[in-house]
Amino acid sequence: MENSTTILFVVAAALTNERGEILLQKRPMDTQMGGLWEFPGGKLDPGESPEIALVRELEEELGIIVAAQDLVPETFASEPLGDRNLLLLLYRCTTWSGTPSAIYASDIQWTLPQDMTDLPMPPADYPLVRKLQGI
Repeated sequence: MENSTTILFVVAAALTNERGEILLQKRPMDTQMGGLWEFPGGKLDPGESPEIALVRELEEELGIIVAAQDLVPETFASEPLGDRNLLLLLYRCTTWSGTPSAIYASDIQWTLPQDMTDLPMPPADYPLVRKLQGI
């Protein structure tokens, strides 16, 4: 899947710990949608599969190593984004190596799904949150 002029493919991870909390990261203030909480991930590079892109993004953003086979498709969201459409693919992941740290983000935190609706997030993330909450 490559990003086209009309669809922007983005991958994200619901990194889930043993307590059922999911890791969220806070976008740096000097970026688009700065200060909002989001699932870690990012855009696909040309020629990348969604899983390989997410493995790369998690290493770049959090400093953790994830095996592609440990990424389980969870849900997706579609959101208008200017003259394009954002297609956000969310994967669940419960196994990784290393300790997540805020390399790209201004902060990270572990949050229970039911508490995520209290956080300011990009519009495309809210349908993912509702799915994680079982709504």
